[in-house]
Amino acid sequence: MAKFIRFCLLFMILTISSVVGDGDYAYDYDDAYAPAPSSIPASMSAVPAPPPASMSPVPAPPPASTSPVPAPPPALVPALFAFGDSLIDSGNNNQLFSFAKANYLPYGIDVGGPTGRFSNGYTILDQIGVLLGLPLLPSYSEEFNVDTMRFGVNYASAAAGILDVTGFHFVERIPFSYQIKNFENTLVNLIKNLSAPIVKEAIPKCIFYVGMGNNDYLNNYIMPVYFTQDQYSPQKFAELLVHQYKAQLTKLYDLGARKFIITGIGQMGCIPSMLAETSGGGCSESVNEMVHPFNSKLRTMIIKLNKDLAGAHFIFLDMEYMFKDIFKNHKAYGFSVIDRGCCGLGKNQGEVTCLPFEIPCANRDEYLFWDAYHPTSAVNLLLGRMSFYNDANYSYPINIQQLALI
Repeated sequence: MAKFIRFCLLFMILTISSVVGDGDYAYDYDDAYAPAPSSIPASMSAVPAPPPASMSPVPAPPPASTSPVPAPPPALVPALFAFGDSLIDSGNNNQLFSFAKANYLPYGIDVGGPTGRFSNGYTILDQIGVLLGLPLLPSYSEEFNVDTMRFGVNYASAAAGILDVTGFHFVERIPFSYQIKNFENTLVNLIKNLSAPIVKEAIPKCIFYVGMGNNDYLNNYIMPVYFTQDQYSPQKFAELLVHQYKAQLTKLYDLGARKFIITGIGQMGCIPSMLAETSGGGCSESVNEMVHPFNSKLRTMIIKLNKDLAGAHFIFLDMEYMFKDIFKNHKAYGFSVIDRGCCGLGKNQGEVTCLPFEIPCANRDEYLFWDAYHPTSAVNLLLGRMSFYNDANYSYPINIQQLALI
């Protein structure tokens, strides 16, 4: 009830809803591949220098049943482009007029300070990038720099969704449709600096990581201020999301993308903010049941896209299964606290998320959740390794390492 009242008050005081995207093109994207001289004789496929040790994700100690994570290999792909929400946002919301920010301590406490990541350290994307042999991705909000952005860009924005309206109560955020427009802008800049033939050859070899849908439930469907549940059953809402998602992913395909990582939604009913709302403090099975149709339909959509789009390779990261596995076997994975956040206030440390300069728990690597909504860095690194190396129970129909080698 307290959460409902807080968001109702926020809804009443907000008078605007903003989305942010850079749609001011120097010329049409279709014209960007026109031959032009290049002053930079470098190739996008060049292997980048390894990131500084202080910025490279260090895997959490693996459980006894797994082997140590090997050192990052030479770059397996030319670049990694990422689209998503706060689970992988690395600073795109820092300069926005938004309530969805993590640019303050104790966020980033274990990596020297806040970066905009909603974690005490790294995200799943950081781990995947390092295992691909790439530097940490710059945020799109940073000034364009061909020397860094040629190896990929992170377009993710906290509170963003598949639907543009999702997250409007946070004011500014960058929905998926606008993130795609920002990728178009990046392509134009890369073509200007590297030449069209180099970019056109490299893009199909790059990996595109897309993790959307979380906020369409957390900050839309299950929030009373949106009234979405009055309009759609869980099945119909999942159909709406997947229909829109398919069109958006097809747009990326039309822009040259061929290798896709698509993440499902995890056990949303088990995050601290949901635990705080249940009478017994346990997982909200009603929320998990609401989200399940989306994951099911998303997997089916990916199977179909692999058949219908020539040359495309989509893989599905089954976050629902992975989190069930981690919850069930948390002790084997080295986690002892699974029912509350490391940084937050109220019941299960989930009623109010991590506040500026709040003192978090000391044993962070033993917690599943960092704040009311997001996993700890230790969990993110584990998820990244699961997705990269493991079998079809985690990543379907192949894992990320196999995708990179195609």
